[in-house]
Amino acid sequence: MTLAASDARATNAYWGRSDLEIAIDAALAGIGKNLDALTIDDLAPVDQFHGGGKASTDRLARLAGFKPGTRVLDVGGGFGGPARTLAVEHGCVVTVVDLTESYVRTGQWLTARLGLGDRVFHRLGDALALDLGGETFDAVWTQNSGMNIADKERLYAGFARLLPRGGRLVIQEPMAGPTQPPIFPVMWAKDATFSFLRPPAEMRALIEAAGFRTLAWEDVTAELAGPSSGAAVPAHSIARIVMGDAVDEISRAGQRNRDEGRIVNIQALFERL
Repeated sequence: MTLAASDARATNAYWGRSDLEIAIDAALAGIGKNLDALTIDDLAPVDQFHGGGKASTDRLARLAGFKPGTRVLDVGGGFGGPARTLAVEHGCVVTVVDLTESYVRTGQWLTARLGLGDRVFHRLGDALALDLGGETFDAVWTQNSGMNIADKERLYAGFARLLPRGGRLVIQEPMAGPTQPPIFPVMWAKDATFSFLRPPAEMRALIEAAGFRTLAWEDVTAELAGPSSGAAVPAHSIARIVMGDAVDEISRAGQRNRDEGRIVNIQALFERL
């Protein structure tokens, strides 16, 4: 990785956790999963760390319409749950890039346990300074990963440079709703210092200005379950494993943000011009 543009130390301090493998195995065993015969559905509570969980990944994958063999770059892919889903259910070959070191290590561990090391690859990297050694991709996928990034113009311009004409950009992203400001804490920030949301119209315009054409733009706020809806967060979920008891206050704030129109969630598909 070169010319790192994000604050890796702050990112790892906020998101990083030790002994994740132990915590994940304990959570899976606690809900009766066979640790020696895990599937992507078994892992979903502990590796789909984003709004809506695996259901939202499945929805976004249907929107993307990937064909077998599609080469996907998953930016901010965390533990790799979406990447493994794309590999198993859609036949994709996926490279996951994330800035949180413990997530990259844990993602590699989970991918190896499912025997997917030839289809899913994990790298430590910065979304604002991607250095992929000349690798080419058919699509960039990013699911709830841009909320801590202020320079969104640079982010999407970088995605455009990675894709050929006709390449796909597939996103799920929280955005600023019509009522502002959001109520904190949210999952990605304790306060406004590290939260950078923009309204949907502004986001769509800046992505198009980066060199994309909109193919689909869908508000999925009402569909997404999980902490953003105020739903109870079970002990075995990755949100509870990572955020601990703080997730309860996050969940309460999330329900208000959704009910009061402070945060909306968008899934969208773009084509590189």
